Amino acid sequence: MTLPDYALEVSGLVKTYPAGKTTPEKTALKGVDLQVRRGSMFGLLGPNGAGKSTLINILAGLTRKTAGAARIWDRDIDQRPRDARAALGVVPQELAADVFFTPKEALEVQAGLYGVPKAERRTAELLEALGLADKANAYVRQLSGGMKRRLMVAKALVHAPPVLILDEPTAGVDVELRRQLWAYVRRLNAQGVTVVLTTHYLEEAQELCDTIAIINRGQVAACEPTGQLLRRLDTRSVVVTPEEPLETAPALAGFDVKPRPGGAFAVTYRTGQSSVEQVLAAIRSAGLRIKDVATEDPDLEDVFLALTYGDPDAPDPTKD
Repeated sequence: MTLPDYALEVSGLVKTYPAGKTTPEKTALKGVDLQVRRGSMFGLLGPNGAGKSTLINILAGLTRKTAGAARIWDRDIDQRPRDARAALGVVPQELAADVFFTPKEALEVQAGLYGVPKAERRTAELLEALGLADKANAYVRQLSGGMKRRLMVAKALVHAPPVLILDEPTAGVDVELRRQLWAYVRRLNAQGVTVVLTTHYLEEAQELCDTIAIINRGQVAACEPTGQLLRRLDTRSVVVTPEEPLETAPALAGFDVKPRPGGAFAVTYRTGQSSVEQVLAAIRSAGLRIKDVATEDPDLEDVFLALTYGDPDAPDPTKD
């Protein structure tokens, strides 16, 4: 069997919610085009209301699209809806589990819903992998929030889908559980599972994902390999600790200057227009003596903010 090049393909996807008695018509997705390569760790980012959840719900069969096409593991969601959904595991934001089931029972029921034969079920394996083996026969209502989150991941994997969508999987999760969860997701990805991640923890996306798409106002603002996306901004910052701590950041003509803790300040400049030497010269001209200096490259948060929270009528700051 030939494996598809793309785990997910979305073309011209539109979703318009009709007007209600008290709400106007709203278009949540405005012709979204996306391709997620098989085996990738793909980040799907965007501010609240950008359209991420609508896109996921369409792929999961929970929301009907208005126009466009989508394929999951080369299976059209309109022509082969059951086959398409069988190739997908979704871990939703909301913790949804029957509190009167045990984790073991919950996984058995979920596997039955997907038609997994009893001889092929991996209930014990999944419970062990996600650190729930000792809670297999406890009621779900007795589990902590983090344990319930892990159970949601296990439920999404009962039918061994080749594509896994994690929608804010670490929201409200402590640091240690987050580390364990990402270690397991990395193992899944190494085994060939394509992972699509939505998160508001941008440092997680930057560290984990090989490709990142940013959605804003129902449209794809960017979709590129992570390293390429980070190079979009042609800015750097020089962080200066002066000999005498400053209460306010100095004004330096031609540069954006912001205060930092401890009386330091950061000077941001465009790499195509200025240099570190010019920044330092401007600081010395202002009569300041430098105790220490360091440089910072833009991170994913800088790119994200430039693409999603800038003036919509202003030129795109990430492009020449």
